[in-house]
Amino acid sequence: MKNLLLYAKKYKKEFILAVICIEAETIFELIIPMIMADIIDVGVANGDRHYILAKGFQMVFFAVLSLILGHACARFTARCGNGVGAQIRLAEFQKMQTYSFANTDRFSTPSLVTRLTSDITTIQNSICNGMRPGFRSPVMMITAMVVSFYLNAKLAMVFYLAAPTLAVILFFIIKNVRPLYAKMQGAMDMVNRIIQENLVAIRVVKAYVRGDYEIEKFQKVNSNLQNTSERSFSLAALNMPAMQFVMYGTILSILWFGGNMVIVGNMKVGALTSFLSYVLQVLNSLMMFSNVFLLFTRSLTSWRRISEVLEEEPVINDDRAKNITITKGGIRFENVSFKYKDTAKEYVLSDISFEIKPGQTVGIIGQTGAAKSTLVQLIPRLYEATSGNIYIDGHPIYEYTQDHLRDSIAMVLQKNTLFSGTVKENLYWGKEDATDEELEQACKIACVDEFMDRLKDGYDTELGQGGVNVSGGQKQRLCIARAILKAPKVLILDDSTSALDTATEAKIKEGLEKTLPGTTKIIISQRITSIMHADQIIVLNDGRINAIGSHEQLLEENEIYQDIYYSQQKGGTQGL
Repeated sequence: MKNLLLYAKKYKKEFILAVICIEAETIFELIIPMIMADIIDVGVANGDRHYILAKGFQMVFFAVLSLILGHACARFTARCGNGVGAQIRLAEFQKMQTYSFANTDRFSTPSLVTRLTSDITTIQNSICNGMRPGFRSPVMMITAMVVSFYLNAKLAMVFYLAAPTLAVILFFIIKNVRPLYAKMQGAMDMVNRIIQENLVAIRVVKAYVRGDYEIEKFQKVNSNLQNTSERSFSLAALNMPAMQFVMYGTILSILWFGGNMVIVGNMKVGALTSFLSYVLQVLNSLMMFSNVFLLFTRSLTSWRRISEVLEEEPVINDDRAKNITITKGGIRFENVSFKYKDTAKEYVLSDISFEIKPGQTVGIIGQTGAAKSTLVQLIPRLYEATSGNIYIDGHPIYEYTQDHLRDSIAMVLQKNTLFSGTVKENLYWGKEDATDEELEQACKIACVDEFMDRLKDGYDTELGQGGVNVSGGQKQRLCIARAILKAPKVLILDDSTSALDTATEAKIKEGLEKTLPGTTKIIISQRITSIMHADQIIVLNDGRINAIGSHEQLLEENEIYQDIYYSQQKGGTQGL
C-alpha cells in the first residue's frame, strides 16, 4: 500500500480537496434530519407556519450545498483516480522497457497486457468509486451514532447487536472472495492469450480451416472466466441482502421499542422520526463501508499482480558499465555457454569460441534448432550469457551501457516487425533525424525503391499493425533499410532475406559492401548462396560450433556443410 500511495503523491491536492468536499457534504446532510425533527416537534405541533417555512428553507439551503459539494467531490475524485491509474500505467510500461528477453519470458504477453489494462482499471475504479463512500461513511456513521445516543441512549443499544452481525458477515465474504478475484484475473489472462494467438495467426487459422477448433478452444477459457466471475461476484453480492436483512431487522426493532416509548410518553414522534433517519444513515454507512472493503479487496489482488511487474528486477543492467564507446566492431566469443533458465538441465549453446575482426562478413549456418538466432541475440545483450564472455573491441560487452551497445548494433530479426504508422515513421527508427536523401539512399540499397512507387502515398503510406498491408519480401526490405540508416558498427541479419529472390538478395549485399565497408556483418541464413562469399562461415550443430572456415574449406572438409550445400543444389543426389 505504501508503494501504491507513492503514485497518488502527484494528485495530493485533488485528493485533499475531494476529502474536504466529502466531509463537508456529509456534515450538511447530517444536519437535515435534526431540522426535520424541529419542524415536526415544534412547527407542526404548534401550527407555526412561519417556523416551518424558515426551517424548510434551511433544509433546501443545506441540500443545495450538499449537491454542489457532491459535484465538486466527483470532479476531484475523478481527477485523482484517473491520474493515479495513468501514473501506474506509465510506471509499469516504463519498467517493461527495462526488461531483457529473460524477464519478459517470465510473464506471458497476454498477462502483461491484462496487468497493464484491466488490473490498473480495477484500481482506478476503486479510487473513483470508493473514495466518496470510504471517507463519507465513517464520519456519517460516527456522527449519526453519537446523535442517536444523544436522542435516546436506550434505543441506540440496538447498534450493539447490528454492528457485530454485519462485521461477521463482511469478514466471511471477504475471506472467501479474495482468492476468487485472483483466479478471475488469471482466467482473464487465458482469454487474452487465446485472442492474441488467434489474431496473430489468423491467416494460418483460415488456411487450415481451424475456425471451429479455435472457437471451441476460446469457449473453454471464456466459460472458465464466466464461471469464476459468477462465483466471485455472486459471493460479493451477498453483501447487499445481508446488509438489508440487518437493516430491516434493526428498523423493526426500533419501531417496536420506539413506538412503545412514544405511547407511554417517553419519546416524541419527531424524535423517533429523526432517530430513524440517523439509524438509516448509520446502516447505510455500514453498507457503503462494506462495499468499499470489497472494492479494496479486489484492488489489492490487482495491485499484487502489478507489483510483480514493477518489482521484477531486470536480469541485465549497467552496474559494470564504463564510459567507453564502440569504435571498430571487432567481436570475440570466449567459452560462451547459455541456457534460457538456470534450472534447465541442458545448455542451448555450449563452449562457443570464435573471433570476428572489424569489417569482416561472417556467415552462420546450421540445421533448424542449432541456436543460430540465440547466438547473435547474446551480442547486444538481449539475453545474458550464462557463462563465458563476449568482447567487442577488446572490452566485455557488459562494460558498455545497454543503450550504447544496442545503438551500435543493428539487428534485422528473424521475425520482421513493423509498427503502425507511415513508412517514413518506421524508417525513422533507424535514425530519428534522417534527411529525405538519407532515407532514399537506404531504401535504394535495400531495394525498397523497387516497390515504393506502388505504395499509394509513397513514404507517407500508412502501414497496418505489423505491416499487414505489405508483402513478406517488402517487409524484409523495409527492415533492412531501417537497419542501414543506423550506420552501425555491427550489422546482424538473422535470416532476413529468406523472402527475397537471389537477384534482389545479391543486389542488397553488394550495396551493403559499398555503403558500410567498415561495418562488421553477421549473416544467418539457411541458404548457402547467401553466405558463401563471407570471409568466414561458422557451422553450428546442436548449440556447438562444428566448424569454421571459408566456403571452399568447408565444402571440402565438413560433412554437415556438404549435406546442406548438395541438398540445395539441383541434382544434389547425383552430386553426392
